[in-house]
Amino acid sequence: MSMDCDRCGEDAVMHAAYSGAHLCETHFRRSVEKRLRRRIREDGLVPRDATPEDPVTWLIGLSGGKDSVVLTQLLAETFAEDPRIELVALSIHEGIEGYRDESLDAAEALTDDLDLRHETVSYAEAFGVRMDDVVEDDPENMAACAYCGVFRRDLLSRYADEYDADLLLTGHNLDDEAETALMNFFEGDVDQMAKHFDASLGPMPERSLTDKHVPRAKPLRDVPEKEVALYARLADLPAHITECPHASESFRGEIQELLYSMEDAHPGTRHSIMAGYEQLARYAAKRADADDGAYDACDTCGAPTTGGRCRKCQLLSALGA
Repeated sequence: MSMDCDRCGEDAVMHAAYSGAHLCETHFRRSVEKRLRRRIREDGLVPRDATPEDPVTWLIGLSGGKDSVVLTQLLAETFAEDPRIELVALSIHEGIEGYRDESLDAAEALTDDLDLRHETVSYAEAFGVRMDDVVEDDPENMAACAYCGVFRRDLLSRYADEYDADLLLTGHNLDDEAETALMNFFEGDVDQMAKHFDASLGPMPERSLTDKHVPRAKPLRDVPEKEVALYARLADLPAHITECPHASESFRGEIQELLYSMEDAHPGTRHSIMAGYEQLARYAAKRADADDGAYDACDTCGAPTTGGRCRKCQLLSALGA
């Protein structure tokens, strides 16, 4: 049975079980846009001293999937008339046969339509490896996502520095962040909670690592994954919505299934997890501030690291690259 929008009486296109809201297309899209803009405001992402004469550069990690496509579209719309913000999109080709090429086509189509600068870099060019080959070799006996996450983060950080970006933005949604929170809980990794807060969760004035890394932001982290996907479909965006062929091997996939079942049984679980997790991560980050001098330069590549050699260089060495 169809339901009416709570706000205007038109046919609803979605029902948010966690809030009880029924929304038509117009009010649903406004809801997503409002949450993104509120997150930008509450996290203090636009510097008070930014001016048209001295604008800031935001680098968007654009994979061509639904999350990054929606993020790029909304940022472009939000700041289209704001000369204080310059947007640059960066796409990364991991070297996964039959997967990344189509999403890069989507990224190209979107940035052409928005008239945004778009750069592309590959693992093959940067590291001399392809993810399909990494999965085949797997010298560290890890899930594919563990390698890929390290390499992707390194490239995003490296090119954020190269383009002199003031902020690095990614399309992580509410499900992504709740999964990360649960993974850190289950692994008992308090240090990672602190890094998570400093890297991308905390309001800009509360972060302590911004002098070592280009700060990150996740403006869609209040929006559930299915709502991001629905927004992409309703807005007719060129998103490539296909699961990575290696994703099912990861620990994150198990956490995702657990989160789905909990959310179905107890709507609002994701929001509750993040509300508590952000408070704990804030406390962990404050505790870690006493060790502020622990970061050093990687012996091999010079990237900031807490050990003599960064994880990316360790993995490349194991792969013989």
